[in-house]
Amino acid sequence: MLAQSRRAREALALSCEASGVLPSALTTDARGAPCPFNGIYWSLSHKSQFVAAVVGPTPLGIDIEEIRPRNEALYDAIAGADEWALEDRNWETFFRYWTAKEAVLKTTGVGLVHLRQTRIHQLLGADELLVDYGARLWRVRHFRFQGHIVALMGDDSEVAWEMR
Repeated sequence: MLAQSRRAREALALSCEASGVLPSALTTDARGAPCPFNGIYWSLSHKSQFVAAVVGPTPLGIDIEEIRPRNEALYDAIAGADEWALEDRNWETFFRYWTAKEAVLKTTGVGLVHLRQTRIHQLLGADELLVDYGARLWRVRHFRFQGHIVALMGDDSEVAWEMR
């Protein structure tokens, strides 16, 4: 876990470099939510094989998950019947929903404690959807690669997905 955390911070440094942002000390608040540095927001995510990191001028969140079968009881834990009516109930959709919701919750700084308060509102295509949370709709973008899915909640800035 420590190695992935270090790799995620290295990825964040690369994101800073690509965005023309000078990296600074990374701190978190009492809940563990990232604190902005020099007016720059940041978010990290890591799994055993990959890490994801993003920086930007507005609050944002990123999440990465490996698409793989889990306990089927999780389907109902992540989404209600109205959400499953939007798209086929399968593991790719499960992780699409999961990562989108987690990216939104990271953006707001509240964490997974509010997972049940997030709802998939609308699909905008294979790589975008809207999440309803906190009386607001949040646009989330997805990127898929090597059996993984990454969700990014940020402003409408151009995103350059890069694999290293």
